[in-house]
Amino acid sequence: MLSGISSPPVEMARLFRHDPDAIAETLRFAEQIDFSLDQLKYQYPDEPVPPGKTAQRHLEDLTWAGAHKYFPVRIPPRTKKVLHKELRLIRKLRYAHYFLTVHDIVQFARSQNILCQGRGSAANSAVCYVLGVTAVNPTEVDLLFERFISKERLEPPDIDVDFEHIRREEVMQYVYRRYGRHRAAIVATVIHYRPRSAIRDVGKALGLTEDVTAALADTVWGSWGKGLNDMQVKQAGLDPANPMIALAVELATELIEFPRHLSQHVGGYVLTQDRLDSYVPVGNAAMADRTFIEWDKDDIDALKMMKVDVLALGMLTCIRKCFDLIDAHKRERWTLASLPREVPEVYDMLCRGESLGVFQVESRAQMNMLPRLKPRRFYDLVIEVAIVRPGPIQGDMVHPYLRRRNKQEDVSYPSPSPQHGDKDELRRVLHKTLGVPLFQEQAMRIAIEAAKFTPEQANGLRRAMATFRNVGTIGKFEAMMVENMVARGYERVFAQNCFEQIKGFGSYGFPESHAASFAQLVYASSWLKHVHPDAFCCALLNSQPMGFYAPAQIVGDARANKVEVRPVDVSFSEGQCTLEQPTGKYHAVRLGFRMIDGFRWADPDEERVRREAGEAPSDDWAARIVAARARGPFSSLEQFARITALPKRALILLADADAFRSLGLDRRAALWAVRRLPDDVPLPLFEAASAREQEDERAAPLPLMPMAEHVVADYQTVRLSLKGHPMEFLRALFAAERVVTCRDVSQSKQRANGRWMRCAGVVLVRQRPGSANGVIFMTIEDETGIANIVVWPAVMEKFRKEVMGARLVLVEGKVQASPEGVVHLVAERLIDRSHEMGRLAEGLVRPALPDGTDLYEQLTSEKRNYEALNGDRRDTPDTPAQRHRHPRDVRILPPSRDFH
Repeated sequence: MLSGISSPPVEMARLFRHDPDAIAETLRFAEQIDFSLDQLKYQYPDEPVPPGKTAQRHLEDLTWAGAHKYFPVRIPPRTKKVLHKELRLIRKLRYAHYFLTVHDIVQFARSQNILCQGRGSAANSAVCYVLGVTAVNPTEVDLLFERFISKERLEPPDIDVDFEHIRREEVMQYVYRRYGRHRAAIVATVIHYRPRSAIRDVGKALGLTEDVTAALADTVWGSWGKGLNDMQVKQAGLDPANPMIALAVELATELIEFPRHLSQHVGGYVLTQDRLDSYVPVGNAAMADRTFIEWDKDDIDALKMMKVDVLALGMLTCIRKCFDLIDAHKRERWTLASLPREVPEVYDMLCRGESLGVFQVESRAQMNMLPRLKPRRFYDLVIEVAIVRPGPIQGDMVHPYLRRRNKQEDVSYPSPSPQHGDKDELRRVLHKTLGVPLFQEQAMRIAIEAAKFTPEQANGLRRAMATFRNVGTIGKFEAMMVENMVARGYERVFAQNCFEQIKGFGSYGFPESHAASFAQLVYASSWLKHVHPDAFCCALLNSQPMGFYAPAQIVGDARANKVEVRPVDVSFSEGQCTLEQPTGKYHAVRLGFRMIDGFRWADPDEERVRREAGEAPSDDWAARIVAARARGPFSSLEQFARITALPKRALILLADADAFRSLGLDRRAALWAVRRLPDDVPLPLFEAASAREQEDERAAPLPLMPMAEHVVADYQTVRLSLKGHPMEFLRALFAAERVVTCRDVSQSKQRANGRWMRCAGVVLVRQRPGSANGVIFMTIEDETGIANIVVWPAVMEKFRKEVMGARLVLVEGKVQASPEGVVHLVAERLIDRSHEMGRLAEGLVRPALPDGTDLYEQLTSEKRNYEALNGDRRDTPDTPAQRHRHPRDVRILPPSRDFH
């Protein structure tokens, strides 16, 4: 070999002319190598199986023991029949070890009080139900087991198990301990370039400054689009004709969809009987105590390796914490399986669209769908979860289903010509969804029943529309399916719509089995929100970050439901948010120190794991306060500082957050008092007493801090305010401009359709669903509530900067109200009014500034004016609204939550 390149035989002979045997030995050695990948014979681990038992026997014993536990009086005949059928198929395909592994992992999680829920694929089988892997009884929702395990599928089953997102790592480390790092590793995934990452990397390569690349990247919404157009470049404040900018845009466009780097899968494990590195290279991950392989999901599918998915779900964390709070404060112990079923009042709440914080149905689209679908039973929630997805939307199946459900259209079932088969062949497939295909399983069964696909063809179609993956092969089945159906007498429009639905599943599918598992959590979270809104709010706050809405909206929703929420306070708060004695129907929610930005607190579950691992505890400022408070009440800030021994930084954060109210100090007075303390030096007893008695010669009565300034400071420190909403202090200004409130928009009746309105509010959420063809959905909020804004693509392109960047936006447009009471304001013009927030920085509402005025320039100007009127800046307390900050740190409100 020369420089890593094979040399021709003549050259090799010349190089080794003094040792011709070396050439002969090389040829002899090469002839003995006949390895190919198909020689890799994957062996699944044989544990956990007790000695003296086969895996199948052990699985059957566990299955029937579980069945008798779930049905102590008598196993229903239908369930028994399904269990026998599934066990026979598992035996035939030799998948018993796989089911035992999943059962073992779930049992470990349950033993540690880690909430989990299996979903999709083989998880929604009767066997997994009685094993406790899932809480959904598949015999009640008639799921198709063969959709996931069959002779035709020719690949391993796939069981996804979701665990609490905060505690998922405990489960992952259990898998490593159980099988050893030499036999277990996480699958890789290939990360591809998206517009934002392509622009940033190209900008670095070309030497563009960070502010230029950031400006370009900020004009791109999430991972959508194929590049930047000239208008986007101009909106970034740059010249599209500039050669370097044009080159950056061109190269970034070429990079999109190109592989960028290898990363870890979200939680898919490969387990082997012998050493894993005999199949594939294994390496250490960037995270501590993790190893992963270099193959991705498609690679291991090709080699028929079985994958166990250990996934994370924030709602499970919330539900478990909610159960614990209810147990501790109300002496009721609930589990997912024991919750009261089909409570009418829970469905009433959902029919009103009151689903903020509820799993899977809190998005704008789902909130709008709930009053239209009007769920009244569990299976309605299964449909609700699945209907707002690309498949049904692209296949034009949503509106026909709603019309049939609301008795506006007769239910009918497409059928073939009489000479081509049974007229009811699709009734059996579509009867649960009123003759309209909504689920991935139904699409596949239509291909089998109506297009007469062979098992092999159906399996190919299933692989092409694999959930959450688009492998680019779906198109080759279009003519086959559509023409086969038309030839058998089905209408071409129906056949084409069915395939459009399948194409939607290709990019983001949703099987009925996944929807059934998720519906279980929809109902559980809805029940908790309706019956225990106090515990639900507290658990949601303690599970952040998760969901669509920020803590301010979670707290606002709880207060609207008659739950008292109390501020962070050193005399009452703990690290987590807690429940306190009720003043009415519900317990009060006390905000915890975790709500203060930058304050150090530790999660109890994570600390327990650290203790068990023999690691030192975290530096937990919140725990210091709670421990000191247990020794006696705090009497003054100086005494608090002395006995907690917190650093000066922690004291400033607490004062900033207005957490010393119980000691008689508001934010301004507390910040003044903290500034008098020595830097990170605990005060001795007598010095503390002296400090309290000694008057400050320069002290003067502190002016009252305006309420607007308090609200701004609350948002800057704890991301919400219990004192008010920023918009209420700007209401007079906007009212003078004839701007209506969000309540005026959201409560518009159908007769207001087409009415022109101007509405302003803080941007909470921006959404650009893949199925919406570029439509942007915005949710804005003021002191009266929220308003739903629709931005069409043409308007988006014209006002891209305002749509993507405004924190406070003025929207002009026309009202669109549906008979079900769903109201939107369809935007025709958007104006960025974020600079108005600067008016609150000093608690004053001043005349309007010109559009586009830099917020930092305004704050700096107002700071200079304040100092000119009130003397040296050092004589005034250091409030967050007054601090001189770097421009990028000037933030009145936390950023919106954007989804795509």
